[in-house]
Amino acid sequence: MVNPHLRRIHRADEILFDRSANLNPSHVDRFMRFLSRAADKGVLWWCVAAVLGLVGGRARRGGVRGLLSLGLASGLANGILKPVFPRRRPPPRVWANVLRGVEIPRSSSFPSGHSASAAAFTTGVALESPVTAAVVAPLAAAVAYSRVHNGVHWPSDVLAGLALGGAVAAGTRRWWAVRPEDPAELGPSVDAPALPGGEDLLVVVNPESGPDGTDPREEIATALPKADTRALDTDRDFAEQLDAWVADTQPRALGVCGGDGTVVAVAAAAARHRLPLAVFPGGTLNHFARDVGVTDIPGTATAVETGRAVLVDQAVVHTDVSESAPFLNTASLGGYPDAVRLREKWQPRYGKWPAASAAMIRILAAATPLAVTIDGRPVQVWMLFVGNGRYSPSDQVPMSRPAITGGLLDVRYVRADRRASRPRLLFAAATGTLGSSRVYVHALVPRVTVRVDGDPVALATDGEVVADARRFDFRTVPEAIAVYRPQS
Repeated sequence: MVNPHLRRIHRADEILFDRSANLNPSHVDRFMRFLSRAADKGVLWWCVAAVLGLVGGRARRGGVRGLLSLGLASGLANGILKPVFPRRRPPPRVWANVLRGVEIPRSSSFPSGHSASAAAFTTGVALESPVTAAVVAPLAAAVAYSRVHNGVHWPSDVLAGLALGGAVAAGTRRWWAVRPEDPAELGPSVDAPALPGGEDLLVVVNPESGPDGTDPREEIATALPKADTRALDTDRDFAEQLDAWVADTQPRALGVCGGDGTVVAVAAAAARHRLPLAVFPGGTLNHFARDVGVTDIPGTATAVETGRAVLVDQAVVHTDVSESAPFLNTASLGGYPDAVRLREKWQPRYGKWPAASAAMIRILAAATPLAVTIDGRPVQVWMLFVGNGRYSPSDQVPMSRPAITGGLLDVRYVRADRRASRPRLLFAAATGTLGSSRVYVHALVPRVTVRVDGDPVALATDGEVVADARRFDFRTVPEAIAVYRPQS
């Protein structure tokens, strides 16, 4: 006996299908036919993703997430649900318009794979860039309707496909976190010198940072004409140059424009000389600038002229072979530095999460376990990560930093002394279960000591290798630096 609910659904399908089939011939028929064929095997969405890749930024990330969501939804719809839930296609029709209809597939009608792919791609884009998704959504809706208009699906097949695709794309958040665009939580506001026109501000620029062919000094000079702007000699020690310039000019604040390595060097000088810091985005990735809410040079210039500043934490690592090394973002041991370098190399093309995953797999495949003692506890690790502040998500690969205050280090490491640790790590990352995995350890602490039980290993801080040592003492310095911050 047929379920009465299914009977009502099928009756509604027949009514809606007939209404669509009885529409008068028009130019829409040609467009619907084209769309339906263009979306075969996801070709249409690959083309859209290519355009989004040229746009860059959040749109590019959306295209990458959309394609991955599409692949998952298409595989689920066509490979699993269609065989499990067989349903006849709508009956063949003799169309009055020769431009109407397409060849009817032999596979099950339920659910619509085209609709699932369209919804998955659009929802994936929406998670990264809602504005871009608003442009793509009408195209996805048209593709979904085209399957009814062309006579190959019942309306309920399309609705089920749309729901499936949207759910699959939304589920990617569980193991591929969406990076928030909001700046990190910072420390309390603090009085800083208001420097009209940048008077008494020493701005240090690394001419080798940032995209090729761009020189930010002219823009800084336009925004702050009274500032003293100087270019670092990259062949000389940064700290020596900075200390000499501070002694010579006696500035009331320091400014920096460059990559993360340059920013951490100037920030360390600002902390040594107890000067506020103005960060001008001029690097390729601008991690610290982005986290403190600095997006452009005019915004920082306005903050400098009005004296708006907040306090942020600084982290420091002491080793057994060299002077202490401050860092603002991250420090790492083991395979993590190499994984970060690969991720940053591939990120502009593929997006952060896919690049991070591919880099992690590449490094883990060739890595050897590192025997260490962490706060007195012997353990073997593949890699160790120490972040200045709190990183997010806590149960996934860290993708963003919601706080640079609170006096805490974000410590994470991957254990190598567990059975099948590498496959277990990759499985946990793919399924969003890192937080409960026994091979992934995460803690928020004010300090941590790591002793290497063997030959010295490299330490990388903010992308720079600073020492080969056996003992590392990481600690946080709460509210160590005052940073000019534009008004949010």
